[in-house]
Amino acid sequence: MKQFTTLLLLFSLFIGGGIALAIDTPEEMLPNPVQEKRAEHLGAQLRCLVCQNESIEESSAPLARDLRKAVREQVAAGKTDQQIMDWMTERYGEFIRLAPTFSFATALLWLMPAIAIISGGLLAWFAMRRRPIAHAPLTEEERIRLKELSGQE
Repeated sequence: MKQFTTLLLLFSLFIGGGIALAIDTPEEMLPNPVQEKRAEHLGAQLRCLVCQNESIEESSAPLARDLRKAVREQVAAGKTDQQIMDWMTERYGEFIRLAPTFSFATALLWLMPAIAIISGGLLAWFAMRRRPIAHAPLTEEERIRLKELSGQE
């Protein structure tokens, strides 16, 4: 019985994984399946401003529902994906995008892992190349003082 339950759970996750959207009612969906797919694709790229790590398609927050509705209205109005993303970004900022675009403002964010790896490699290379410091031999006065301090007279 336990194996059957596990199989049923895995099967439902496999089948339901693709349709695990947070659309509350079928009325939210567009009647045209192509437009609906496009709206889902766009919604999957937009961050829920309440849940923050979920897309608006996955989130059940009321604001996400409003954003899904706005995306579907614009898709139905015939706007391009770029126009819709620009509208969302203009209205809610770059934060609305789950994957921010590459720009001067986000360059440091995108390049920081490469900069950290290169910097760490250079630091390790310089540390390994550094020669040991040659110590100057002790003067006669220093040897006498050292013997006095160590008690070996």
